[in-house]
Amino acid sequence: MDMNFTIPPSLDDFETIARKAYDVLPRELAQFSDGVVIRIDDFPDAEIEREMDLESPFDLLGLYQGVALGDKSLADTPQGVDMIFLYRRPILDYWCESGEDLQHLIRHVLIHEIGHHFGLSDADMERIESAAEAETA
Repeated sequence: MDMNFTIPPSLDDFETIARKAYDVLPRELAQFSDGVVIRIDDFPDAEIEREMDLESPFDLLGLYQGVALGDKSLADTPQGVDMIFLYRRPILDYWCESGEDLQHLIRHVLIHEIGHHFGLSDADMERIESAAEAETA
């Protein structure tokens, strides 16, 4: 697939990029993120906007919904599937403003949201992403 876009990538294009990024996740993330569903939407829904008190739907690039691994218990009844939402339009907006590589940006948001699944700090996620980038360089 040609990843040099001359028009905004579609939802399907985003899913392809996200799947490729997911397939090469650092081992320390991949080994525990099996079963997490990745969903691509144009924007967060109205309920998420209200819950997160967003000023604009462009304020959120991605979202992890579920119970972080550190908060799960074998005694708990599963309440649904863990999901990572990537929001296409806000990511595209950020991409246009920043000039950052789109594939790198999608990968960054994906790693950040998976980090929430683990209950990791922003510093932990930055370290993991830096190590992963060094591996692929």
